[in-house]
Amino acid sequence: MTHLADPFVADLFVADLFVADLFIDGVWRPGGGGERFDVIDPSDLSVIARFAAATEDDCMAAVDAAAGAQDAWAATAPRERGELLRAAYEILTAEVERFAEIIVRENGKSWSDAIGEANYAKEFFRWFSEEAVRIPGEYRLSPAGDKRIVVDRQPIGVSLLITPWNFPAAMATRKLAPALAAGCTTILKPARETPLTAAYMVEVLRRVGVPAGVVNLVTPVPTGPLVAKMINRPEVRKLSFTGSTEVGRDLLHACADTVVSTSMELGGNAPLIVLPGADMDETIEGTLIAKIRNGGAACTAANRVYVHSSRHDEFVERMTAALSALSVGPGLDRSRQVGALVSVAERDKIADLVDGAVADGATLVCGGKSSELGAFYDVTLLTGVRHGTRINTTEIFGPVVAVVRYDDVDEAVRMANDTEYGLMAYVFGEEREAMAVARRLEAGMVAINRGVVSDPAAPFGGVKQSGLGREGSSEGILEFLEEKYIALNPLP
Repeated sequence: MTHLADPFVADLFVADLFVADLFIDGVWRPGGGGERFDVIDPSDLSVIARFAAATEDDCMAAVDAAAGAQDAWAATAPRERGELLRAAYEILTAEVERFAEIIVRENGKSWSDAIGEANYAKEFFRWFSEEAVRIPGEYRLSPAGDKRIVVDRQPIGVSLLITPWNFPAAMATRKLAPALAAGCTTILKPARETPLTAAYMVEVLRRVGVPAGVVNLVTPVPTGPLVAKMINRPEVRKLSFTGSTEVGRDLLHACADTVVSTSMELGGNAPLIVLPGADMDETIEGTLIAKIRNGGAACTAANRVYVHSSRHDEFVERMTAALSALSVGPGLDRSRQVGALVSVAERDKIADLVDGAVADGATLVCGGKSSELGAFYDVTLLTGVRHGTRINTTEIFGPVVAVVRYDDVDEAVRMANDTEYGLMAYVFGEEREAMAVARRLEAGMVAINRGVVSDPAAPFGGVKQSGLGREGSSEGILEFLEEKYIALNPLP
């Protein structure tokens, strides 16, 4: 069986590991009100830092700094912007273990997940260092021949970037890198659970020489009202948000008054369909990655596992064995495959979902236990889950595999699409049939016979209420650019 956390003393902690202040106009400084909030290590619930709380004056100062730096940054040569991002990538590569340790300490995830995120996050700086010099434009003769059509793409302007706690590094670099490459100044607002990772990355950007005002970091308290005040500033022209659909809706309303351009990467409820012809070795391996990576705390996590009746019992038997081999414990203990959840509240939410599923008739095959030593929840397998029950319609965000049996592929597709979300989907089966099913799924991304799709070179985003726009790839930089059409008289 899996093993819950036992006491573990980390020997990697460095006293000066954390920066815990605001960064405004090129300077680290405490919040103007003098208030701070606790940053908790979820593995033992200890306070590892007290981060500065940003007041309204701090938030407005960040907007002022970004607005003041916008024209000069937009005029900076694309090559120069790209070289700064490349330099940040090089530092993060050299310091990748320090990077991962900060993630582990405030987020709680396993070391393998943290080092994986650190390596993934820094790749956005490398990718967009290259995209900075490839911003496209157009020059063509109009069909009537009366003018030349010039289409220029220019920085959209001051950009407010709001990131979640589950991937505190990757979600920040996936926004910072394209915004900076495009020539936009930025205000980064990380989740209050995980501000230390964001502060470290901002410090790296300061170290490589990003000019004052181009990158700012604030942690407003209270969050909602102060974010709304920043959005209402006319200088702020872009909001890029990753988080829940519920908060995304509220932010869209807030953006309406000043018609702020928005990019939204919102919630998910990803189905994973196991077809009759699936290779079971490939399926078990891929499902473990799709579900247990990051402790299940991913918007792309396989939330609903639909297994054909002809393969159901084999899947359950093999998944039980695979889950039972995983060890749960503190992330700095590198022997553990699954770390802590980000907070006790998240742990208890998952426990409530599992208890509710059992009450709804599901069978608890393994796991289903919390730990009082920290925010740990054992990896868990539920069978007999009914489509449409609470655990099937809620984004679990934890290490819980919830299996629904189905008899007909058309039925599986119908159930997979029966959700307001449309971010990610997974299909395991013979390639031709899997591709046919993938085309029918209402999702912005589909993985066939693999458990992960994320890549800086690929467009990331969803449909329906899972978001607006795309991040990564060549599309990611376009989110921070506006098209300008210029009409020229034809050449003689």
